[in-house]
Amino acid sequence: MEYREIPPPRQLKQWVRYFWVLESDGVNNSSQLLSPLADGCPGIIFQHSSKGHFYDPLKEKLPEIFLYGQTIKPSELYLKGQFKTIGVCFYPSMLKSLFQFDAHELTDSCIDLSLHLCHLKEALLNSLSTVGQIEVLSAHLQSLLRKENLIVDGVAEYAVRRIAESNGSMPLRTLQKELQLSERGLERKFEQHVGISPKLFSRVCRFQASLIQLRNNNFDNLSDIAFDNGYADQSHFIRAFKEFAGFSPLQFQKSKRKLTSNFSVV
Repeated sequence: MEYREIPPPRQLKQWVRYFWVLESDGVNNSSQLLSPLADGCPGIIFQHSSKGHFYDPLKEKLPEIFLYGQTIKPSELYLKGQFKTIGVCFYPSMLKSLFQFDAHELTDSCIDLSLHLCHLKEALLNSLSTVGQIEVLSAHLQSLLRKENLIVDGVAEYAVRRIAESNGSMPLRTLQKELQLSERGLERKFEQHVGISPKLFSRVCRFQASLIQLRNNNFDNLSDIAFDNGYADQSHFIRAFKEFAGFSPLQFQKSKRKLTSNFSVV
């Protein structure tokens, strides 16, 4: 299995963190288990149906191209066959600005874009190369920006950036003062543009920071990770990690799991 990330074109850098590609090695037709990880970002997934398919925990096929929101609850997806999947990872607060609905409507959920954007699906299916398919997705997003004259919500973007840069340790009261927003005002802004509360987003950022530290083996024991990332103690860290990942840090260390930026792969 191969995973790689591709930077967006200049015109999309304010909106898209990266494109990603996940594909099999071409010889293994068995099922692949993937666990989406809470990373604070919405996105789009396109799967070429002739090269494998995503299935949900109930073994139902997921759409060929779908838009998803914040992933908070641990879940499992299955890929069958020789697969090729392309994704778009947006910045956390871009969902409402791009698609014109409140982000909380898609938290732990997705919508089928092939029903609304059949021309996009056809263009992706007709493009035979990965580079070509990413160019199709990029062109669609750029046309969307031009057509709707979309702008980024500066307040939501600033709040998200401040929390993310602090790895979730930014005091929310300080952020409220900087933005001159009440507690409810900040929560409403996050509900509309991010899909979860600022407190939960902070916890996701803290989880991601601890996950990177764990993956890079940058610690002597788990209490180091807990201390470095602002958890009360090791037990608190383990509970929080399992809440978002679906498995404990120890289980990760002992397993053969591989981590991409947005999936745990067994």
